[in-house]
Amino acid sequence: MKELTDRQKLVLSFIANYIKKNSYPPTIREIADHFKISVKGAHDHITALRKKGHLRQADKRPRTMGLTHSRPEDADLMEIPVLGTVAAGLPVLAEENFDGNILLHRSMLKRNKKYFALKVKGDSMSGVGILEGDTAIIEKQNTVRNGEIAVVVVYNDDKDSSEEGVTLKRFYKESSRIRLKAENPAYKERYYNDVKILGRLFTIIRSY
Repeated sequence: MKELTDRQKLVLSFIANYIKKNSYPPTIREIADHFKISVKGAHDHITALRKKGHLRQADKRPRTMGLTHSRPEDADLMEIPVLGTVAAGLPVLAEENFDGNILLHRSMLKRNKKYFALKVKGDSMSGVGILEGDTAIIEKQNTVRNGEIAVVVVYNDDKDSSEEGVTLKRFYKESSRIRLKAENPAYKERYYNDVKILGRLFTIIRSY
């Protein structure tokens, strides 16, 4: 089976997730709109995916395409668990509940790394293209470098150090505090004595 281009991997992932969510495939127009390309461009990607053995199509009618593999792993797709909601605004309590999986092509991810996904709420990271309704793919780790965008648990400053919420912000460790910076001038920087790092932002998947 011929190797896919990076864009073909994204198109395949989009189609697989669309089918998983809706139980039927997207139209070529929906694929074109999602990737902001022409209908011909979307059609060319579908044709390439069929020739490379990843898609089948019963006929030329809309919504008749399907994956040639019944299992995601057979199509080199990896299931990433969606574990709740993260605030890209003021911190909110995360819904630490399993909320299904999304599918990404295996080669888009790093080997020997663990990932999870969170749905984005708020607009404080809109300056770097992270919008409400997006899905953030997080590389699971408990440390990040200054300036990286991280998912962190933040705490109230009172004595019981109760959890305040989970947020997605640019992370800076200073001499005596943690600074979390938004990418939207409407939001002020926030400072904490301590936070718990859950992971580093790996990529964003636009809501379908």
